[in-house]
Amino acid sequence: MVAPVAPVEPDVHNRCMFLLRRCSSERHLRAAHALFLVGRLHLHPFVLSRLILAACSLRPPALPYASLLFHHSPYPPSTFAHNALIRAHARSPHPRAALPLFRRLLASAAADHHSFPFVLAACAANGSLVDGAQVHALVVKNGLSSADPYVQTALLRLYSHAIDDAPKLFDEIPNPDAVHYDVLMNVFIRRGVPSEALRLFDRLLLSNLEPDNFAVTTALTACAHAGALEQGVRIHKYLASKDASYAKDTFLGSALVSMYAKCGCIKDAVEVFDAVPNRNNHMWATMIGAYAMHGFPEKAIACVRRMQEVDQLRPDGVVLLGALAACAHAGRVEDGLLLLGDMEAKYAVAPEHEHYSCAVDMLCRVGRLEEALLLIRRMPMRPLASVWGSLLTGCRIQGNVELAETAVAELQRFTESDGDDEGVYVQLSNIYLNANRKEEACKVRKLVGSRGSKKTPARSAIHVEGKASSFVAGDQAHPRRTEIWTMLELLTDHISSCTEDDRPSSWI
Repeated sequence: MVAPVAPVEPDVHNRCMFLLRRCSSERHLRAAHALFLVGRLHLHPFVLSRLILAACSLRPPALPYASLLFHHSPYPPSTFAHNALIRAHARSPHPRAALPLFRRLLASAAADHHSFPFVLAACAANGSLVDGAQVHALVVKNGLSSADPYVQTALLRLYSHAIDDAPKLFDEIPNPDAVHYDVLMNVFIRRGVPSEALRLFDRLLLSNLEPDNFAVTTALTACAHAGALEQGVRIHKYLASKDASYAKDTFLGSALVSMYAKCGCIKDAVEVFDAVPNRNNHMWATMIGAYAMHGFPEKAIACVRRMQEVDQLRPDGVVLLGALAACAHAGRVEDGLLLLGDMEAKYAVAPEHEHYSCAVDMLCRVGRLEEALLLIRRMPMRPLASVWGSLLTGCRIQGNVELAETAVAELQRFTESDGDDEGVYVQLSNIYLNANRKEEACKVRKLVGSRGSKKTPARSAIHVEGKASSFVAGDQAHPRRTEIWTMLELLTDHISSCTEDDRPSSWI
């Protein structure tokens, strides 16, 4: 048993807390800890708990040091110390490490209403639905599932990967708040049913709750995914009528720009962008992405210069990636390569994998496959599947069998572990067929068939007259397929009748 210690003098306590608040690195924290040891302050439970919290709150957290403090405590650590360490582990790359701490806390019967949201977050981050379900049972047993909004939010996030369970859990919440609605809307968007997210947002408005900016941003994201322009405009008008200061929120502004751009209204996107007074890098990146989407590479590249001149902002990696994508979509290869080469010298941004991947895709789009392969070989990091996938797609378009085989051989290294290689072989089979190498194509098809794998077809979605419709290539089951085919025939005839002179300049 630890002998009782004298209470901490108020001035000593204040100096202690002041030192901890000033700690911005583990080195500072160790120096403060040394002072506490000299003054025997570490023997006070409150001080040690605050030391553990300070270690967990560093960026990045000093988790090994916090664990040492925790496990070498001269007395059983408090619930506060347990919770601080559980939360830090839940947010770390190894969230499963939080579970033994929670079990230790349960053994001492000291878990409180803060403990459950933290450990549920760890289960969600780890993708451990079995452990999460056990914690859920404890939540119900303790009567927190119907009473604590933070626990309810954590449970919704836990079941966010179970599209059937999350809505059921939401319906069991007696009085859901805007955060609960926001979490479930994000679940629907991630699962590819943005129309359900929009229905839920309408339900939020009808419930007389005031949606916060996060919920509104999520609803606008759903509009962008569903192509629901009419509902996006209605949300925009709702924001304008509620509070004119909404325009100062860069995340709301970015969501509006993205929504209008993805719904085909680039002029409205520009108007929203120009109306935001304090734009940040995220918003400039969104506007650059909008220009790239609509085939305006000059304006996208000009934004890189404008953000420096108008808003005194330095372009970051995300902004430059958007500008590279604009060059790739418009076939402006030389501009894109120049931008890639100038990133480090001109903007002090080292090109990362996604920048090289975009540049490879840009070269492949215009058939410069040998240059693309040379760029891949010169990458300062290991090329990932996205790079080789771009090269393979370029080989299919250009009919380059030899480079396609090289790309497939590299892609096999990534797909063998997860078995998700059917799409790779289908592309290779098509390349063989186009090159009139039917025997090789047949072998590849037999290999795919022997594995029994079935590729999930990609879908496109459009929102028309308040209803969302989705399509797959060669769709034979769509209820309005006859009308669709008739319209496609009309478009084909119209395109065929166009001459070079009367084609629009933006023809792609």
